[in-house]
Amino acid sequence: MAIRFKLAASLVALTLTSAAFAQTPAGKPERIRGDIVSLTGSTLTVHRRSGDTVTIQLSDKSVVNGVKAMQLADIKPGSYVGAAAMPGPDGKLTAKEVLVFPEAARGMGEGRYAWDLGVNTSMTNANVDTVVEGTNGRDLKLSYKGGSNTISVPPTAPVVTLIPATRDELTAGKKVFVVATSNGGSYAAQFVVVEKDGVVPPM
Repeated sequence: MAIRFKLAASLVALTLTSAAFAQTPAGKPERIRGDIVSLTGSTLTVHRRSGDTVTIQLSDKSVVNGVKAMQLADIKPGSYVGAAAMPGPDGKLTAKEVLVFPEAARGMGEGRYAWDLGVNTSMTNANVDTVVEGTNGRDLKLSYKGGSNTISVPPTAPVVTLIPATRDELTAGKKVFVVATSNGGSYAAQFVVVEKDGVVPPM
């Protein structure tokens, strides 16, 4: 019974995290990417890609997850994914990364949103309708409430899924992706995705 409860709790945490990835509009929680400097008590210090160092407070409600690598071939019709992509010269969307959501997170954060992995990047959380072999990877036809699009996923694009992790894995030098609210110079973590077994959060 304890194992089943732990699994259920982990799936709920993953579901909540998936919603935060897509639903972070301006004025809401911020996405922080960088390297862990230290974890002291409940204070996580992260050196951001932008060059500054920030402190992030963890609470009992802060969810910690890791990422597990998947293969492009693992994405099939019926998968629910979050794909960060940017338009190429021809306007076609090309994926920078793809997150395959656990089944418990299906439907969360559905839609297409502005993202911050580069100029004009967007995030599409959607169902995979079809998968077509392309000249360079695979083309995913995605559908979501209110629209659809096709994203080309090159073989070089990271493909991952979420797995549970613990605070003990928040060690110096690891890469992290954090969704946090600003709190007067520091941040309060809602969700933390940490590098696990050498797999870096690509989102």
